[in-house]
Amino acid sequence: MGGSDARALSRSLLDLCRMRKLTVATAESCTGGLVAAALTDIPGSSDVIDRGFVTYSNDAKRAMLGVEAGTLATFGAVSKETATAMAIGALERADVDLAVAITGIAGPGGATPGKPVGLVHFAAAARDGRIIHREHRFGAIGRTAVRQRSVVEALRMLMDLARGPQAQTKPRAAATRLRPRVTRSPRRHVVKRRPPRSPRG
Repeated sequence: MGGSDARALSRSLLDLCRMRKLTVATAESCTGGLVAAALTDIPGSSDVIDRGFVTYSNDAKRAMLGVEAGTLATFGAVSKETATAMAIGALERADVDLAVAITGIAGPGGATPGKPVGLVHFAAAARDGRIIHREHRFGAIGRTAVRQRSVVEALRMLMDLARGPQAQTKPRAAATRLRPRVTRSPRRHVVKRRPPRSPRG
Protein backbone atom coordinates (compact mmCIF):
# COMPACT_ATOMS: atom_id res chain seq x y z
CA MET A 1 0.00 0.00 0.00
CA GLY A 2 1.54 3.23 -1.09
CA GLY A 3 0.98 6.45 -2.92
CA SER A 4 -0.98 4.86 -5.77
CA ASP A 5 -3.50 3.37 -3.33
CA ALA A 6 -3.93 6.70 -1.58
CA ARG A 7 -4.35 8.55 -4.87
CA ALA A 8 -6.98 6.13 -6.18
CA LEU A 9 -8.89 6.24 -2.90
CA SER A 10 -8.67 10.04 -2.82
CA ARG A 11 -10.19 10.29 -6.30
CA SER A 12 -12.99 7.89 -5.43
CA LEU A 13 -13.73 9.67 -2.15
CA LEU A 14 -13.81 13.11 -3.77
CA ASP A 15 -16.11 11.88 -6.53
CA LEU A 16 -18.49 10.30 -4.03
CA CYS A 17 -18.52 13.35 -1.75
CA ARG A 18 -19.06 15.63 -4.72
CA MET A 19 -21.99 13.55 -5.87
CA ARG A 20 -23.53 13.52 -2.39
CA LYS A 21 -22.60 17.16 -1.65
CA LEU A 22 -20.46 16.29 1.39
CA THR A 23 -17.61 18.33 2.85
CA VAL A 24 -14.59 16.90 4.69
CA ALA A 25 -12.06 17.93 7.33
CA THR A 26 -9.07 16.02 8.70
CA ALA A 27 -7.40 15.98 12.12
CA GLU A 28 -3.93 14.44 12.07
CA SER A 29 -1.20 13.79 14.57
CA CYS A 30 1.32 11.12 13.52
CA THR A 31 0.60 11.59 9.80
CA GLY A 32 1.32 15.32 10.00
CA GLY A 33 -1.16 16.36 7.32
CA LEU A 34 -0.56 13.56 4.81
CA VAL A 35 -4.28 12.73 4.51
CA ALA A 36 -5.12 16.33 3.68
CA ALA A 37 -2.19 16.40 1.26
CA ALA A 38 -3.37 13.24 -0.52
CA LEU A 39 -6.85 14.71 -0.98
CA THR A 40 -5.79 18.21 -2.01
CA ASP A 41 -3.28 16.74 -4.47
CA ILE A 42 -6.29 15.93 -6.67
CA PRO A 43 -7.34 18.90 -8.86
CA GLY A 44 -10.77 20.26 -7.99
CA SER A 45 -10.75 19.00 -4.41
CA SER A 46 -11.58 22.43 -3.01
CA ASP A 47 -15.32 21.83 -3.41
CA VAL A 48 -15.06 18.93 -0.92
CA ILE A 49 -12.09 19.58 1.38
CA ASP A 50 -12.63 22.36 3.89
CA ARG A 51 -9.51 22.21 6.07
CA GLY A 52 -6.98 20.03 7.84
CA PHE A 53 -5.87 20.25 11.46
CA VAL A 54 -2.32 19.13 12.21
CA THR A 55 -2.35 18.66 15.98
CA TYR A 56 0.96 17.07 16.79
CA SER A 57 1.18 18.11 20.43
CA ASN A 58 -1.33 17.65 23.23
CA ASP A 59 -1.60 21.43 23.51
CA ALA A 60 -2.63 21.59 19.85
CA LYS A 61 -5.22 18.86 20.35
CA ARG A 62 -6.74 20.83 23.20
CA ALA A 63 -6.56 24.27 21.57
CA MET A 64 -7.53 23.40 18.00
CA LEU A 65 -9.90 20.46 18.47
CA GLY A 66 -11.21 20.89 21.99
CA VAL A 67 -9.88 17.57 23.27
CA GLU A 68 -10.26 17.70 27.05
CA ALA A 69 -7.15 17.63 29.21
CA GLY A 70 -8.74 14.86 31.28
CA THR A 71 -9.08 12.65 28.21
CA LEU A 72 -5.42 13.07 27.35
CA ALA A 73 -4.31 12.54 30.95
CA THR A 74 -6.44 9.44 31.50
CA PHE A 75 -6.15 7.63 28.16
CA GLY A 76 -3.15 9.25 26.50
CA ALA A 77 -2.75 10.90 23.13
CA VAL A 78 -2.71 7.53 21.34
CA SER A 79 -6.07 6.08 22.31
CA LYS A 80 -9.58 5.43 21.08
CA GLU A 81 -10.92 8.19 23.30
CA THR A 82 -8.53 10.84 22.02
CA ALA A 83 -8.98 9.86 18.37
CA THR A 84 -12.76 10.04 18.76
CA ALA A 85 -12.56 13.42 20.47
CA MET A 86 -10.30 14.68 17.67
CA ALA A 87 -12.74 13.58 14.98
CA ILE A 88 -15.72 15.14 16.74
CA GLY A 89 -13.74 18.32 17.37
CA ALA A 90 -12.78 18.61 13.70
CA LEU A 91 -16.37 17.98 12.64
CA GLU A 92 -17.70 20.71 14.91
CA ARG A 93 -14.93 23.28 14.46
CA ALA A 94 -14.94 23.04 10.67
CA ASP A 95 -18.73 22.62 10.42
CA VAL A 96 -18.36 19.90 7.78
CA ASP A 97 -20.24 16.68 7.01
CA LEU A 98 -17.38 14.21 7.59
CA ALA A 99 -14.15 14.26 9.59
CA VAL A 100 -11.38 11.76 10.19
CA ALA A 101 -8.72 11.72 12.92
CA ILE A 102 -5.44 9.85 13.29
CA THR A 103 -3.18 9.53 16.32
CA GLY A 104 -0.44 6.96 16.71
CA ILE A 105 3.19 6.02 17.18
CA ALA A 106 4.97 5.97 13.83
CA GLY A 107 8.38 5.29 15.38
CA PRO A 108 11.15 4.54 15.60
CA GLY A 109 10.79 5.82 19.18
CA GLY A 110 7.85 6.79 21.33
CA ALA A 111 6.69 3.37 22.44
CA THR A 112 5.34 2.92 25.96
CA PRO A 113 4.16 -0.19 27.84
CA GLY A 114 1.06 -1.46 26.04
CA LYS A 115 1.52 1.00 23.20
CA PRO A 116 4.15 -0.29 20.78
CA VAL A 117 5.58 1.35 17.69
CA GLY A 118 3.08 1.01 14.86
CA LEU A 119 -0.01 1.42 17.04
CA VAL A 120 -2.43 3.85 15.39
CA HIS A 121 -5.95 4.84 16.43
CA PHE A 122 -8.39 6.14 13.82
CA ALA A 123 -11.79 7.74 14.24
CA ALA A 124 -14.24 9.16 11.75
CA ALA A 125 -17.38 11.12 12.49
CA ALA A 126 -20.37 12.15 10.38
CA ARG A 127 -22.79 15.02 10.79
CA ASP A 128 -25.67 12.54 11.21
CA GLY A 129 -24.10 11.18 14.40
CA ARG A 130 -22.30 8.10 13.08
CA ILE A 131 -18.84 7.54 14.60
CA ILE A 132 -16.45 4.70 13.78
CA HIS A 133 -13.16 3.78 15.44
CA ARG A 134 -10.43 1.42 14.33
CA GLU A 135 -7.18 0.37 15.94
CA HIS A 136 -4.26 -0.89 13.88
CA ARG A 137 -1.00 -2.37 15.04
CA PHE A 138 1.17 -2.11 11.97
CA GLY A 139 4.31 -3.14 13.84
CA ALA A 140 7.80 -1.74 13.51
CA ILE A 141 7.65 -1.57 9.70
CA GLY A 142 9.31 1.82 9.52
CA ARG A 143 8.05 5.33 10.06
CA THR A 144 7.24 6.00 6.41
CA ALA A 145 5.31 2.76 5.99
CA VAL A 146 3.22 3.34 9.13
CA ARG A 147 2.30 6.80 7.93
CA GLN A 148 1.46 5.63 4.41
CA ARG A 149 -0.75 2.81 5.66
CA SER A 150 -2.45 5.19 8.05
CA VAL A 151 -3.35 7.53 5.20
CA VAL A 152 -4.95 4.68 3.25
CA GLU A 153 -6.93 3.49 6.28
CA ALA A 154 -8.19 7.01 7.01
CA LEU A 155 -9.38 7.42 3.42
CA ARG A 156 -11.18 4.07 3.61
CA MET A 157 -13.00 5.14 6.76
CA LEU A 158 -14.12 8.35 5.11
CA MET A 159 -15.39 6.29 2.17
CA ASP A 160 -17.40 4.09 4.55
CA LEU A 161 -19.11 7.12 6.07
CA ALA A 162 -19.58 8.89 2.75
CA ARG A 163 -21.54 5.92 1.39
CA GLY A 164 -24.16 6.58 4.05
CA PRO A 165 -25.76 4.39 6.72
CA GLN A 166 -26.42 0.80 5.73
CA ALA A 167 -30.04 -0.08 5.15
CA GLN A 168 -31.38 -2.23 7.94
CA THR A 169 -32.42 -5.66 6.73
CA LYS A 170 -35.58 -7.12 8.15
CA PRO A 171 -35.14 -10.33 10.12
CA ARG A 172 -36.47 -13.45 8.50
CA ALA A 173 -38.96 -14.02 11.29
CA ALA A 174 -40.63 -10.72 10.51
CA ALA A 175 -40.74 -11.56 6.82
CA THR A 176 -42.56 -14.81 7.43
CA ARG A 177 -45.26 -13.02 9.36
CA LEU A 178 -46.00 -10.78 6.43
CA ARG A 179 -47.73 -13.37 4.30
CA PRO A 180 -49.94 -12.30 1.44
CA ARG A 181 -53.61 -12.57 2.19
CA VAL A 182 -55.33 -15.47 0.58
CA THR A 183 -58.74 -14.55 -0.77
CA ARG A 184 -61.22 -17.03 0.47
CA SER A 185 -64.39 -17.84 -1.35
CA PRO A 186 -67.48 -16.76 0.60
CA ARG A 187 -69.14 -19.39 2.67
CA ARG A 188 -72.21 -20.87 1.23
CA HIS A 189 -75.16 -20.59 3.49
CA VAL A 190 -77.26 -23.70 3.53
CA VAL A 191 -80.87 -22.71 3.39
CA LYS A 192 -83.06 -25.10 5.23
CA ARG A 193 -86.22 -25.68 3.35
CA ARG A 194 -89.39 -25.77 5.36
CA PRO A 195 -91.69 -28.69 4.79
CA PRO A 196 -94.69 -27.81 2.62
CA ARG A 197 -97.71 -26.66 4.52
CA SER A 198 -100.69 -28.91 4.49
CA PRO A 199 -103.67 -27.37 2.70
CA ARG A 200 -106.30 -25.89 4.93
CA GLY A 201 -109.62 -27.76 4.85
